[in-house]
Amino acid sequence: MSKKWQITVPGSTANLGPGFDSIGLGLSLYLKLDVSLQDSWEIIHLDDNGPSEFELEQHLLYIIAKKIADQYKKNLPTCRVEMASELPLARGLGSSAAVIVAGIELANQLCDLKLTVQDKLNLSSQIEGHPDNATASVLGGLTISSMDENGIVDTFHVNDINASFVVYVPDVELKTSESRSVLPKQFDRAYAVRASANANMLAASLMVRDFERAGHYMEADLFHEPFRSTLIPQYAEIKEAAKANGAYGTALSGAGPTLISIIPTAIAEGFVATMQAKFPEHHIILTKADEHGVQVI
Repeated sequence: MSKKWQITVPGSTANLGPGFDSIGLGLSLYLKLDVSLQDSWEIIHLDDNGPSEFELEQHLLYIIAKKIADQYKKNLPTCRVEMASELPLARGLGSSAAVIVAGIELANQLCDLKLTVQDKLNLSSQIEGHPDNATASVLGGLTISSMDENGIVDTFHVNDINASFVVYVPDVELKTSESRSVLPKQFDRAYAVRASANANMLAASLMVRDFERAGHYMEADLFHEPFRSTLIPQYAEIKEAAKANGAYGTALSGAGPTLISIIPTAIAEGFVATMQAKFPEHHIILTKADEHGVQVI
């Protein structure tokens, strides 16, 4: 067994509008772990995108790694982990899913579990409760997934998403539990059919890389955005300005409060400069689809 590893996990965006709890996209924004064996546990955050004070037993990375080791009846070796993250907490960029995928990979390496990709998809999605962010962090690229009652994940995976993405990160957190609390408990049949059709059209458009049509359906969600929009700073203003400046479409990133636009790569730099000037209170980041998913060196 090696004594040192670097584990890299992409962040992700989920839903992309109507693809509720099933569509994910790995982004080129990363959680990186430098891991080395030592005689005691030590988790060190190299930036502010992690808890400043914590007990080891309450840290999500340790909780997940220990859970997986126990599940496979292995003792989890002690190690030092240095964590650097480009994923702000509770902003809708898959920070918790990335830590979950990292924790599974950490246990996989420390305990030599030899987990398959399917194992990682199942385990991470079961812990998350849905497969959107988790599958995107495991595989990278675009993922369209379902998870059955036994926790088995089935995923279509598409790489080479040749478009650019812009995320608008406000300086406020929004817990997924809070954003889920505003959702209706049921829809009538006709409404659900329209919502489902929009999700189907989004998925099909993304798979054939018709980004202009995908942008249209990103803005046609009926499952969650109409109910969450009031929780999101400058939701309508950002969507309107993005469209006026050439974006194909804009949607909530996961549960929010971050929004994400899909744009032509040719306009990327000018688009970001324009939007940053219009919305200086947001941290606006140009990114692209990650092509690799979780990686270990």
